[in-house]
Amino acid sequence: MLRGKIVLITGAASGIGAETAKLLAAAGAIPILTGRRLDKLREVAAAIGGSNGCYKMDVTDNAEVERVVQLIAKDFGRIDILLNNAGYGVFELFADAPIERFQEMMDTNYMGIIRCTKAVLPIMQKQGGGHIINVASMAGKLSTSKSSGYAATKHAVLGLTNAMRSEFASMNIYVSAINPGPIDTPFLHIADPQGHYASKVQGFMLKPARVAEVIVQVMKRRKPEVDLPRSASIGIRIYGLFPRLADRLAGRWLNRK
Repeated sequence: MLRGKIVLITGAASGIGAETAKLLAAAGAIPILTGRRLDKLREVAAAIGGSNGCYKMDVTDNAEVERVVQLIAKDFGRIDILLNNAGYGVFELFADAPIERFQEMMDTNYMGIIRCTKAVLPIMQKQGGGHIINVASMAGKLSTSKSSGYAATKHAVLGLTNAMRSEFASMNIYVSAINPGPIDTPFLHIADPQGHYASKVQGFMLKPARVAEVIVQVMKRRKPEVDLPRSASIGIRIYGLFPRLADRLAGRWLNRK
C-alpha cells in the first residue's frame, strides 16, 4: 500500500519523524528527510537504509521551504504524502514568557505547516492528489498551566487542518491530524528541561515509535483525526461537556508541569 510512495517528512532528524521514516522504509516507501541539521538527517538515513533523500530545510524560512520542496519534486518526480511534523514547545507561565517565545513557537509549529503545505499543494494538485498529515497535540484540545504558547499553536493547527480537509477534498487531497499526549522525545527535554513534568506523566508517556506506528496506519487507512493515547480522548470529551467539574476533579492532574 505504501510501497514506492514518496513521503516528505519535516523534523525528521529525531523522535517521531525519525521513527516514522524507519517504518516507511521497512514498508517499501521512500521517506524524504528534512530538517535543520543535515548531519543528523544523514545519520537517520544511514540507519534506516533504503532509497531516501536528505535535505536541509528550516520550516521558518519561506524561500528555503519553497526551494527545497521544488528540488524534492524534481529529484523524485512527485510527493505523495507530506508529514508536517516539525515543532517545539516551552513550558512556562504566561506571565514569565517573553512575547518572542510565543512568536517563535507560532512561526515553527503553525506557520511552518502553512509554508510546507503551500509549497507542496500545487505539486499534489498537478499529480492528481495526495495526503497531508499534520502532527498537532492533545494540547490543541485541552490547554493546561504553562502551555499557553504551545497550546495556542496546536489549537491553530487543528483549526487549520479541519479547514484544509474541507477545501482540499475536491482536489483529491486528504488532510489528517495526529494528536499525541506527552511523548518521550528531545522535544520534551527542551520543553521541560528540569524533568518535573516528565517525572509526573511517566506512567502514560508515549514512545515515539508508537506514535509513528499510528501515523503509518493513518497513511494506509486515512482518518481525519487520531488522539493518543485513546484514553485521553475520553477525558477531553468529559472536559468539553462539563468543564467546571473537570477543572475541579482533574485540576491537579491537568497542571502537572
